[in-house]
Amino acid sequence: MPTLARTSHKHWPVWNNHFFQRIVLDAVCGGVWYDHLPRPAYRHLTKDQAATAVALCEKIMSGKVDLEMLNQQSLAWRGKTRVIKKEA
Repeated sequence: MPTLARTSHKHWPVWNNHFFQRIVLDAVCGGVWYDHLPRPAYRHLTKDQAATAVALCEKIMSGKVDLEMLNQQSLAWRGKTRVIKKEA
């Protein structure tokens, strides 16, 4: 995903691997991931959580899921920003 962010998906709000990990893991956990999983997360994900994370990454890459909205939600869970409501 970082390679895509630097090439064909320059509109994405993040580009570093750890940002993608934060966003996806937070979405999978429904909150700040390290409040739900011990570190390192990849060793402690259930099979269902891992499959959900992979599916979410695929949806992000195909444009079926809005990475900006996921990022804003992740940041909101962390007290870094407000959630931006998507227009209908």
